[in-house]
Amino acid sequence: MSPSDQIPPAGSSEETIAAIATPPGPGGVGVIRISGPFSLHIFQKLFVPRHKTKPQDYESHRMYYGWIINPDSGSPVDEVLAVFMRGPNTYTREDVVEIQCHGSYLVLQEILSIIMAGGARLAQPGEFTKRAFLNGRLDLTQAEAVVDLIEAKTDEGRSMAVGQLQGRLYEKISLIQERLVAMSAIMEVAIDFPEDETDILDHAVLMQQLKNEIEEPLIELIARADEGKIFREGISAVILGRPNVGKSSLLNTLLEEDRALVTPVPGTTRDTIEEFVNIKGMPVRIVDTAGIRQTNEMVEEMGIQRARAKLADAELVLFMLDATQPLVEEDLALYKSVKQNSRKQKVLLVLNKIDIKSGPLPEQYRTALGNEPLVSISAKEQTGILELKDTVFSLITGSNKGLGWDPGAAVVPNVRHKDALKKGLEACRRVEKGMEVDVSPDLLAIDLQSALGYLGDIVGETTTEDVLDLIFERFCIGK
Repeated sequence: MSPSDQIPPAGSSEETIAAIATPPGPGGVGVIRISGPFSLHIFQKLFVPRHKTKPQDYESHRMYYGWIINPDSGSPVDEVLAVFMRGPNTYTREDVVEIQCHGSYLVLQEILSIIMAGGARLAQPGEFTKRAFLNGRLDLTQAEAVVDLIEAKTDEGRSMAVGQLQGRLYEKISLIQERLVAMSAIMEVAIDFPEDETDILDHAVLMQQLKNEIEEPLIELIARADEGKIFREGISAVILGRPNVGKSSLLNTLLEEDRALVTPVPGTTRDTIEEFVNIKGMPVRIVDTAGIRQTNEMVEEMGIQRARAKLADAELVLFMLDATQPLVEEDLALYKSVKQNSRKQKVLLVLNKIDIKSGPLPEQYRTALGNEPLVSISAKEQTGILELKDTVFSLITGSNKGLGWDPGAAVVPNVRHKDALKKGLEACRRVEKGMEVDVSPDLLAIDLQSALGYLGDIVGETTTEDVLDLIFERFCIGK
């Protein structure tokens, strides 16, 4: 057996992996990706190029046209285009082959089965990107940006992920790390030369540097963390109210399509309906719910229970009222149940049907229901919808407080990053307090190293294998 036929055993660090890289379902083109040291060897056993090509003559990053053949039967599987890319100039920094075939599920599965029979194994979720990280092509923030880019629901979310993929967050973190390393070096010198400690450690200067060059950038990143989560993951908003106040009409208006049935008959909506709406770049999962009232009808009651369950998980409640009717006990009881919810969501009063006639003045609704912010609309005539969107955006992002979307900023996109930044900041503040009371430099150095460790977790320098596994489990197979 020649060396090229010696496929490494399962579990080897030299395993070659393969997966379908395009989404499930029929399509014009499907892509299969192979990565690892035996990619070209496996590919050559099943590919017959249109023009005869010797194995040693395959050029890197050149597209080849031909047929995939089942080596066992000799029968053709599909007409394909394929490219061989020699590492390290590839996504994973390993040898990579990508096969473009017709997007039939049967064709893709057949080709993948032949590849695996040839010595590759099925890739785990996110394993291609994990190899890119482990081989030094991406830092961990860039690797996480890949899945954020794939899952982006708005242009702003996509732009944020692209900025992170370009290294915007990594550069910010690296600069803080460099300053921490410089300060740690001063501490180490003071530890080595204790007789000169007073001359080496100028606490006033070091504290100023710590505050301005390390703590302030950390505080800024932490402050924008919630913004990053909002634009990446979005929020959940529940439309809540009595039957027939216009909840389904509002959903249809926001979606600009007839997604929910609308009739004059109260209780039409029996189940929750969920759709994503883009509100100024912020993905909002809007949940239309059954009108909440006392009923003996079993199916309607099930819908009401589901509505209450969705309320428990929502960040925002669009509490709808009928402008043609005065407040009734059902409105007040429902509002009270919202305010008693342990999550303490933001509440926006939405006064609908202002195109018909007015009941009480908007201020009277607001006063009776806790002085919440209120927007008057007509879902039917689409009046006040822009104001509704602006108000929702301001309530969630705090844009009226000077925050909001900044496409040029380095943004912390997830809870893991935010937690590490907060712990890093706490370690820096321990250093600051230590210098105030003249703590020995060896203790200060420990806290500086702790801060460096937390920042290293963000970019993947000190991240444990368990955490890496959890991160890459979010990815789809083939990426």
